[in-house]
Amino acid sequence: MSRALHVETWGDPANPRVVCLHGVTGRGSGAHRVAEGWLTDRYVVAPDLLGHGSSPYEPPWSIDEHVRLLLEAVGDAPAAWIGHSFGGRLAFEIAARRPELVERLVLLDPAILVSPEIALLVAENDRRDRSYASFEEGVDRRFVESLLSRTSRDDVVEDLGGFLVEDEDGRWRYRYSQASVIAAYGEMASQPPAFENARIPTLLVRGEDSYVTYDHLIEAHRAALGDLLQEVTVPGGHTLLWDALDETAAAISDFLRA
Repeated sequence: MSRALHVETWGDPANPRVVCLHGVTGRGSGAHRVAEGWLTDRYVVAPDLLGHGSSPYEPPWSIDEHVRLLLEAVGDAPAAWIGHSFGGRLAFEIAARRPELVERLVLLDPAILVSPEIALLVAENDRRDRSYASFEEGVDRRFVESLLSRTSRDDVVEDLGGFLVEDEDGRWRYRYSQASVIAAYGEMASQPPAFENARIPTLLVRGEDSYVTYDHLIEAHRAALGDLLQEVTVPGGHTLLWDALDETAAAISDFLRA
């Protein structure tokens, strides 16, 4: 089966490359503020993950298939890779499998290994119909669903435009496959590669109030990478590019230019 991911880009293709991977229920265009405000001297590439946005929705939704399609979509030129949440797991997988392609790795509140109990809980929750009577209701609910505490409503409205859309039944729904999201939670509960396989300069950015924990992995990550691992904690919750855009983007910019 031939299929290709939809890709958003910013900047001059001759510039150093940065690949940005969103998490579940997001889309590639969510990287636009970082690309346009902080990485203007880079060529930023941001695919819609399988099952999201304008990319294909059909299974399989395995990590292997995500990685295969991502590498086909962005090519095999070395780049800095940035991944948020499930996108962090995927960026880490690529760094461990193909370290020659990853010059620097940025993990934004990554969901590299989620406990089976938590994965089941969130997957069952996401089986419910996620629809709204209006676009405005969907925006209001996003603050609750993503536990946003420091985010501008205008930014959420802008980013959900064209992504939260009206269906034929008059309800407003996101442009992603709920089935693919549920499958992703199962993949996040699978054992990731060893940190020793990705001995690459890495920036780990964590939200101080995030509901995604990294405490069970941090000691192993530090032991494997030593001085190659930099850690930053920013205000707000899990969705760093909404809750802590300036702090997160500044940390990314500094790290890529170090």
